[in-house]
Amino acid sequence: MKKEIINSLKMLLLMTLITGLVYPFFITEVGKIFFDYKANGSLYKENQKIRGSLLLGQNFTDSIYFHPRPSAIDYNPMPSGGSNLGLTSKLLYQQFHERKRNFELTNSIDSMKQIPAEMLFASASGVDPEISKEAAYLQVPRIVQARNFHNQAAIELYKLIDEITMSPDLGILGTERVNVLKLNILLDNYGERWKSQN
Repeated sequence: MKKEIINSLKMLLLMTLITGLVYPFFITEVGKIFFDYKANGSLYKENQKIRGSLLLGQNFTDSIYFHPRPSAIDYNPMPSGGSNLGLTSKLLYQQFHERKRNFELTNSIDSMKQIPAEMLFASASGVDPEISKEAAYLQVPRIVQARNFHNQAAIELYKLIDEITMSPDLGILGTERVNVLKLNILLDNYGERWKSQN
């Protein structure tokens, strides 16, 4: 009996070392060698300054920026997760109508216009960094007005959205999507040349 306990403890120690230290260290190093950018958080740098991660949604609330999809965890990646509210939840029903109304008011959209689902429901992770191209398009008029852009800026902004729109993974998984952080950084960079002279 004593021998079996000792053998069990040895096996526990060995497996703890392998699965708790050796394997994670090995996978981390392989990731850094072959996928350095992704393994280090897909950080978006500009002029050697980190502006954020392209993998984590951030809360842009100012009218001069594209807004991300809602988050049930206030965009905090540590407790990453959704609300787990079911289809019969009164709270989900309330949140849906509040988000719809806010999106319509913020972007001066007619209540009959269809709003993309991701702007009305929080994602499963709570930190989804992307929205659909349609959701970005609907925000263009607000941004043009808020930033006092000239009349042609809207056309340029639609083109910018098209340029950075990502296709479905492997051509079939998911839908077309736009990274909100990247879009807002490019918006800041191009903003000065689009300003109206009036």
